[in-house]
Amino acid sequence: MLETEIKIAEILCVGTELLLGDIVNTNAAFMSQRLAEMGIPVYRQTVVGDNPERLKSALAAAFGHADAVFLSGGLGPTCDDLTKETVADYFGLDMHLDGHTLEKIRRYFADTGREMPENNIKQAMIPEGAVIFENDWGTAPAMAVEDKKSGKTAVLLPGVPIEMTTLWRERVHPYLCRRSGAVIVSRNVHILGMGESTVEEHLRTMMSEWKNPTVAPYCKEGEVRVRVSARACCRGEAEGMCDEAIKKIRATEVGRFIYGIDVGSVENALLCRLRAEERTLAVAESCTGGLIAKRLTDIPGCSDAFLGGCVTYCNDAKMKLLGVRAETLEAHTAVSAETAAEMARGVRTALGADIGLATTGYAGPGGGTPEEPVGTVYIAISTADGERVRRLSMSPLRSREYIRYSAATQAMSLGLPIPDIDVTQSNGGKKS
Repeated sequence: MLETEIKIAEILCVGTELLLGDIVNTNAAFMSQRLAEMGIPVYRQTVVGDNPERLKSALAAAFGHADAVFLSGGLGPTCDDLTKETVADYFGLDMHLDGHTLEKIRRYFADTGREMPENNIKQAMIPEGAVIFENDWGTAPAMAVEDKKSGKTAVLLPGVPIEMTTLWRERVHPYLCRRSGAVIVSRNVHILGMGESTVEEHLRTMMSEWKNPTVAPYCKEGEVRVRVSARACCRGEAEGMCDEAIKKIRATEVGRFIYGIDVGSVENALLCRLRAEERTLAVAESCTGGLIAKRLTDIPGCSDAFLGGCVTYCNDAKMKLLGVRAETLEAHTAVSAETAAEMARGVRTALGADIGLATTGYAGPGGGTPEEPVGTVYIAISTADGERVRRLSMSPLRSREYIRYSAATQAMSLGLPIPDIDVTQSNGGKKS
């Protein structure tokens, strides 16, 4: 087996179904993440259909840059599964029937009470000299095809995600450990209340001048994520470099708007804070229609901090379930700071929670007024100390889904230690 370090990798996913959009290509994302963790940079990702000539051309292009190409798909028993044959042809290798692999495939079928079809013999045909990674979770073996003369390596994996990911962890990762000369560690800095362009202004020097670690911002609905990545000879050193970089980011104006490091989402950050403070939460939702509750309950074990919620879409429900006063609705309408405050107080009281959150607004495409156009949402938080309300102004050109998702995110942010700021997400829109 080759022992040389893999310095550059490419990913080549095979399957016409990927090009047609019938299947989402999760394999490429998984492989990129795992290779980055091992300090192996990925130069490019490519998808090619089940066509041997196009695959061979894509393989040649990939090896023009990379030491190793990681392929998924095309290892099945049918006539259009030609990845092994194409790789063997590229390297000028013969195919041979591997008896051990064939026996494993026969046992796989026998264990499930089936007889192996003859075309599965094709899966036991292996390029000469390949390093076989036994597949205990399916019939298609993975393998590394190494060219000793050029030092190039093709790593072939099944296209079925559950097989591919398991084979990677159990078989491919140990193989790659011998050929990785560094470790890359990435940390995610989660920012809410400051736009991507403003974040970039404050971090421009870090982004343009730092080579290791690197700093890069990514925009997400309603928030910004900054990824800090460091490359070092060991994980501990890379983690230390990331920690030092994050300290410097916190020392900028951006630091006030950081709500967590590697927390994944605002809902997870909120639950972590509630648990740490031993407090409970209830939510009252109008325009978000239960989205806050949905996002919170997507996280297992949230019931230790999240008590429940009410979706009060009409005025009668607001009055009956939350105790919103008819006078408030008549004087200020359902989309108002006053109504949002009473909703948050009402759900907190009704469910006996420490904190109540509420949303009410115009998510579109219809509704709204000249004073309160589509994209206007009021969010509120209620505690024993009283209520606090913010007005969000999002562009009416935004989709209903975007307005609802962003409003839910901003509402949950009220429970986090980040500053109240102007939340105007439209050109010329009103500020909170």
